[in-house]
Amino acid sequence: MKRFLTIYLDSYRGLSRPAWMLALVIFINRSGAMVLPFLGIYMTQALHFSLKEAGTVLSCFGLGAVTGSWLGGWLTDKVGHFKVQTASLFLSVPMFCVLPFFKSVTTLAIGIFILSVITDSFRPANSVSVAYYAKPENITRAFSLNRMAINLGFSIGPALGGLLALISYDWLFYGNAIGAVLAGSMFFFYFRNRKGNEAVLTKEAHEADSQKEISPYKDKQFILFNILTALYAICFFQLLSTLPLFYKEMHKLSEADIGMLLAYSGIVVFALEMLLVHIAERKMTSGQVIIIGTLLCGLSFSMLILPGKFLLLYSSMFFLCISEILVMPFVATVTVQRSGVTNRGAYMGFGALAYAVAHIVSPYCGTRIASFYGFDVLWIVTGVLTIITAIGFYFVMKKME
Repeated sequence: MKRFLTIYLDSYRGLSRPAWMLALVIFINRSGAMVLPFLGIYMTQALHFSLKEAGTVLSCFGLGAVTGSWLGGWLTDKVGHFKVQTASLFLSVPMFCVLPFFKSVTTLAIGIFILSVITDSFRPANSVSVAYYAKPENITRAFSLNRMAINLGFSIGPALGGLLALISYDWLFYGNAIGAVLAGSMFFFYFRNRKGNEAVLTKEAHEADSQKEISPYKDKQFILFNILTALYAICFFQLLSTLPLFYKEMHKLSEADIGMLLAYSGIVVFALEMLLVHIAERKMTSGQVIIIGTLLCGLSFSMLILPGKFLLLYSSMFFLCISEILVMPFVATVTVQRSGVTNRGAYMGFGALAYAVAHIVSPYCGTRIASFYGFDVLWIVTGVLTIITAIGFYFVMKKME
């Protein structure tokens, strides 16, 4: 027990103070993240959209994410990660406040698209910040700390959102706006004029870095890696689109029950991510960790075809959390290592595109497969796709490493 506690505490040691502050900012922001987990239920229950109409609006969120990811990466290299993150946080506030007034499929789709462009421009800039403020030997753990904060916030946001939804769905949007204001204010006042670990580069570092100064869109191996990341994310993001609908329609869970189940996922990641990443870094290569995590994603969704209710649902969510822990921090690390300092925004933006594309394809295809063929077929297809993706990661990562 003492050895376990030592390893657990070691997983947190050595991280810089700015890395902890970035995590705190993202925690506050994500604690107010109530809209996306309940957006599908809001559209089908409150606005009476069909399953396909809800999928279309959710895909517009993905289209905005694609645009925002590219724009955020480009702007980060042009004006810096601080300005992009500050603008993204504060500009999202008025959008959250006006969305409750959009009641038709068309107006809500447009509003969600604009909101997504704004919020997803934050991602590549934030990833560059993590790498910028982290100690070089702690980059993967710095990303894990950031994601741990995201998931801890995600455990609070949906749980609170599930309760607020019982009062009025409008409060989901206002709660998100409050979280963005608080996070933006803390970020602005702490990181204004703050220097990071890459503020000064030696001549040798410049020469080594210049070898990486190619466009990510010309890096063939990274393109293949990104395509596989998108396939993984298409499967994983059923969490935010079809999975809540599955809970509601097939298991008849209330909004509060769904919020608690999603909150559980955040708690699992918060409790285990730093420890598992710390162990995985020492025992395995990035490729091995990503492959195992991808297969666990397929296992998680495939389990849902089995009979059972709460025990089954929470067990499935546990495996999905472990998948997320093993895949996403190491994907981010591979992206950072593949980039140079002056094109890091472009690389992180291109990497974020994989998740943005998944936000389009995942709800669009997922809701249609569930609508035409049923949820069991959707979970089987998801499981098969993760196996194909894991095989692809094996060959691509073998070349990259």
